[in-house]
Amino acid sequence: MTTKKQGHAQWSSSFGFVLAAVGSAVGLGNIWKFPYMVGENGGAAFVIAYLFCIALIGFPILVAEWLIGRRGQKNPINSFEDVARQDGKTKAWGIVGASGILGAFLILSFYSVIGGWALNYTLKAVTGGFVGQDSGAIETIFTGMLADPQVLTMWHTIFMVLTAIIVAIGVASGIEKAAKILMPLLGVILVVIVGYNIINGGFIDAVEYMFSPDLSKLTGEGGDKVLLEALGHAFFTLSLGMGIMVAYGSYLGKEVNLFKTARTVVILDTVIALVAGLAIFPIIFSNGLDPNAGPGLVFVSLPIAFGSMTGGTLIGTLFFLLITFAALTSSISLLEPSVELLEERTPMNRTMSAVVASLAIWALGIAALLSFNVWDKVFIFGNNIFDFLDNLTGKIMLPLTGLMAIIFVGWVLNQKSIKEELNLSEGMWSLWMIVSRFVAPIGVIIVFINSIISLVS
Repeated sequence: MTTKKQGHAQWSSSFGFVLAAVGSAVGLGNIWKFPYMVGENGGAAFVIAYLFCIALIGFPILVAEWLIGRRGQKNPINSFEDVARQDGKTKAWGIVGASGILGAFLILSFYSVIGGWALNYTLKAVTGGFVGQDSGAIETIFTGMLADPQVLTMWHTIFMVLTAIIVAIGVASGIEKAAKILMPLLGVILVVIVGYNIINGGFIDAVEYMFSPDLSKLTGEGGDKVLLEALGHAFFTLSLGMGIMVAYGSYLGKEVNLFKTARTVVILDTVIALVAGLAIFPIIFSNGLDPNAGPGLVFVSLPIAFGSMTGGTLIGTLFFLLITFAALTSSISLLEPSVELLEERTPMNRTMSAVVASLAIWALGIAALLSFNVWDKVFIFGNNIFDFLDNLTGKIMLPLTGLMAIIFVGWVLNQKSIKEELNLSEGMWSLWMIVSRFVAPIGVIIVFINSIISLVS
């Protein structure tokens, strides 16, 4: 690993950074959440809205967070503080960095539980656990897993240990190397499953479902819901508002073109999400299942198909390996902001920082997984612990943190220095100013207000 003069780690290559950033963005949101959101929100209509929103909201916030991290060269709190101080602004902006770190910490506590589900289902798939099972039996497998705190704890623990080991090894040797291995494997698995679907049916139906737009879904009744869902997912899929991209940006050198790199990451993240739909929906259609099955699409509907289709054991194993790899590439990025903070602000080295942060997250994850069984009567503001953590982060903390980051870059910092750093033409700079100052902030505000309304209604 190469280091800077002050001992701060750097990515060994721009390619490695891109893969790590894409790995962070490509998580359960792409492989699990995106397909069922497409199913629930009108297929191609949602895809069009999503592409529009990710370009106008996700992209500028991604650039803004990298810029803050690269200028600060420290953990998200110190980066916000130092960058603000450089421009003669108050160091109180460090609160935004703290909010991002806390958000990533809380998210990983329940994200790891779902990662454990994926590990468990990978084992079940490879051992033929879904073969010959009807819908009732598959449903029992899922509900039985949720009802067993020991099983959930075991898989949650294994997933957190894997995450901690990768992060503890380091930036270039751990996170970057893992991304260079896992991301190509993820791509290969996706291609294999899509190839299987082309041969075995349902593929044309999936293509029409995802890419034949019915604009009435956007302009008619319920169109506002589709747009808001797309707006929210476009924001969250890129790991924004979590301190992750600020932390990753802090390991970047000045030679990296932020605009071009962000464009690459956004395109790859979007392509993988779309290909994931082509991996999932043909299986759904060819087996007569419901594409509107919601979150249960992956852990209930698809195992039914895997249990009855030709080659189901192999395809099921590959699919849940895909889910596991996607979860792992995101979990290591979720852990990194906390580890970077402890490493820089305490006497602990990187290994101890990873151990301490992981143990704290693991303990909170135990509370989250118990909400499915022995603590299922424990509620916080009407939600069980798992749902409370999900709603608190996804609907309040992340939008606010992302909003403050884009306001910080678009309105607070010296714009002349940002123009020089982004190296944009006059036309592109004018477009950047409009999007970063008005379009993206307004979009996030709309998401936030809608989220609050949904929470209190």
